[in-house]
Amino acid sequence: MLQKLIHKAYRWAQSNSIWVLHYNTGGCNGCDIEILDLLTPRYDVERLGILAEASPRQADVLLVTGPVTRQSAAGLVQIYEQMPSPKWVVAIGACSATGGVFAGSPTVLGGVDQVLPVDLYVPGCACRPEAIIAALVKLKAKIEEGGHHDR
Repeated sequence: MLQKLIHKAYRWAQSNSIWVLHYNTGGCNGCDIEILDLLTPRYDVERLGILAEASPRQADVLLVTGPVTRQSAAGLVQIYEQMPSPKWVVAIGACSATGGVFAGSPTVLGGVDQVLPVDLYVPGCACRPEAIIAALVKLKAKIEEGGHHDR
């Protein structure tokens, strides 16, 4: 019984303290601008416990924008591997989901799911900050329910 209570408290704390790391694999930077807008006081995501982190070693969630290119794939995997478990990946925008307008290019591998397991997709080109917030709120609920995989 005590172990369940401790586990529930751990999940609650983890869901209310999400540290995100943003990584751009290439593309038009439209979604990057929306993520930067999301982190401003206008949207105040810190009230939801969402903080921007500069180091993968302290981040819980990897926000990926842009299509995965041959050049960026190794760096993306390396950053993901540096993150402590449990960790989550959110693909933001059409490019990170499918390759978007860059799909079919010889240098583009496709979406993030070609190299990493993705937990949530945020559709759009470019995604609005409100859509990213909605996805992160869904992720918070998933974390609180215990929805993570040790990868």
